[in-house]
Amino acid sequence: MLDDSVDDTWVYRRDPSIRRPFSTVIRRNDAALPYLAPEIQLLFKARALRPRDQLDFEVIAPILDASARDWLLDALERSEPGHTWISALRTR
Repeated sequence: MLDDSVDDTWVYRRDPSIRRPFSTVIRRNDAALPYLAPEIQLLFKARALRPRDQLDFEVIAPILDASARDWLLDALERSEPGHTWISALRTR
């Protein structure tokens, strides 16, 4: 998922206009273990929506901060226009 990049910027392989600085793509928990930013993981899950992906969205979307939610909304509008999560993100 993180193979595509330009310098210090991650590039979404399905739509190269969607980008993020690597410093915001990988986060670390309290034990310093790395994990992918939830809004990016949700973007990957949005393409081929399965019941477990929908559940992940329902659990994670309400706890995304405003910046992450706005980023995911913008990324979905560009890469998956008409996706059901777009309207859900707009109402949060």
